[in-house]
Amino acid sequence: MMFALFMLAVLVITGAIWLLDSLFWRKKRAADAADPVIVEYSKSFFPVILAVFLIRSFIVEPFKIPSGSMMPTLLAGDFILVNKFSYGLRVPILNKTFFEIGHPQRGDVFVFHYPPDPSIDYIKRVVGVPGDRIAYRNKRLYVNGQAVQTEYVDDYKYVGSGLNMIVTKRYQEQLGDTKHDILIEENGMAFDGEVEVPPGHYFAMGDNRDNSKDSRVWGFVPEDNLVGKAFLIWWNFDDFGRIGTKIK
Repeated sequence: MMFALFMLAVLVITGAIWLLDSLFWRKKRAADAADPVIVEYSKSFFPVILAVFLIRSFIVEPFKIPSGSMMPTLLAGDFILVNKFSYGLRVPILNKTFFEIGHPQRGDVFVFHYPPDPSIDYIKRVVGVPGDRIAYRNKRLYVNGQAVQTEYVDDYKYVGSGLNMIVTKRYQEQLGDTKHDILIEENGMAFDGEVEVPPGHYFAMGDNRDNSKDSRVWGFVPEDNLVGKAFLIWWNFDDFGRIGTKIK
């Protein structure tokens, strides 16, 4: 959000300088006089900044994954692209929908402004939509009273914080039409509970179920906090093989 504010400020300043020069300042200069440096730079940068601002606001925006809470789907260091119009067109900065296109569905990987601190962007998976009854008991997810289908895949090891080797089990889970992998630590701390998702809100969880602070900890994601739907890994400095991977 801070970067968007910065871009908007630069856009307004360069646009204002270009406009003032076109309406007033140019008339006072000699016909063969060169444009002042600030005017020249404003004319050069304004179209570029405008294009980038519009693309990031309404079409696609890049993000970097900072942690392992969405493993094994997303790894720390993945650079991803987020579709900004999947959940409707929104007024930049204010994030208010002015044209509805769609809504998050169970299984979507989505980016949103962290409810306790909207200046921070989070990424999780949608497991509950408005009206759903969500329960998590003994490391099993239940939606509207039905256990979500899971199937054991294999053991999964990764290096956690402090260079500790963490051993988990990987399962394939199906939420609606979406099949994806999740990680479960059999000896990890459980986050048991049951809630009903209120209107205009969503219940989000990380795929690394025992190493994710999500709706089980800080509550629901309001509709006004939505940013977009993640759809592609476009770069990873440590693993080029992940480039071009579709997010599902």
